[in-house]
Amino acid sequence: MTAENTVAGHYRNTGGTGKAQAGGTSTYATILAKVKEAGLLERRRGFYWSLFLGLTASTIGCGIAFVWLGDSWWQLVIAALLGVIFTQFAFLSHEAAHRQIFESRAWNDRAGRYIGTFLVGLSYSWWMNKHTRHHGNPNTIGKDPDIDPDTIVFIPEDAAETTGLWRKLVRYQGWLFFPLLTLEGINLHRHAVMSVLRGAQGRPDPRGRALESVLLVLRFGLYLTAIFWVLPLGLACAFLAVQLAVFGVMMGASFAPNHKGMPTIGPDAQVDFFSRQVLTSRNIRGGWWVSFLMGGLNYQVEHHLFPSMPRPALKKARPLVREHCERLGVPYTETTLLRSYGIVVRYLNDVGLAARDPFACPLVSQLRIH
Repeated sequence: MTAENTVAGHYRNTGGTGKAQAGGTSTYATILAKVKEAGLLERRRGFYWSLFLGLTASTIGCGIAFVWLGDSWWQLVIAALLGVIFTQFAFLSHEAAHRQIFESRAWNDRAGRYIGTFLVGLSYSWWMNKHTRHHGNPNTIGKDPDIDPDTIVFIPEDAAETTGLWRKLVRYQGWLFFPLLTLEGINLHRHAVMSVLRGAQGRPDPRGRALESVLLVLRFGLYLTAIFWVLPLGLACAFLAVQLAVFGVMMGASFAPNHKGMPTIGPDAQVDFFSRQVLTSRNIRGGWWVSFLMGGLNYQVEHHLFPSMPRPALKKARPLVREHCERLGVPYTETTLLRSYGIVVRYLNDVGLAARDPFACPLVSQLRIH
């Protein structure tokens, strides 16, 4: 039996709420006290400064190599490296948004906005709005924007409502998922531009919006000018295509394994905070390279329980959380990176069955919490 089915079984055995064994608010207070006592919520400024300076040095090195290479197809290697570096900067912006870096909220916001918007080309306010709602209600239908229908759909009800070419795509969306991620970089930049044009939904912030507008213009203006100034048109377009593809795949491949294929929660389901966060999240096993590639998001259970916990502390919190879950009988899900991708592909294909037959989605129905 898979860990995901074990989760579904846990909900059936506890009357659909998860509270019979999880113990509600007191359960979370107990584990929170343990991680505080272990000092795992203290800032790790040395780690973050070292990471930032290392990424900055890598960016400068890529810039020097870019100018030195000139009109050479070896530039595509630089493009791929920049895709990796921009992803790592995006992780830093994400961690600043969670108050993981500095004690000061203002400094975290500054770091998140300048790193995420100026260096990466993302909208910090759009990301904050979207990601805050996700953390409050992970995998909850109608409340988690990360499972709202886009090109990919994540629940069978949405798949059943698709029409035309979109419906045909959704039928095989699991197999198309990773190829489509090559376009995710463009999609994220599109959201950034639309955010400053329209404003972040539900969060009026005129000063932040104006600043992000300036930062995005500077970012795209300087970056695109440098590429098209140094490289001929064809090579410049190829450079952008490789950089955006690597960036999109790395971003999507880092976030998708954490919740996709885990239980979804009905909009009116009564689920306590501890159960909601643990049972909808999946950890990814692996060494330091997995933590680097995923920006610490491989410890997704711990990240959702303690969003402000610095990245280096997540690994140390894992045994505490796992032991706590074992004692309470709450399923703690983790798997390998490759297996997680297999689970995601299978889940998305199962959701896509609803685009053929609305009643043919057995696996997804097993993972619904009502």
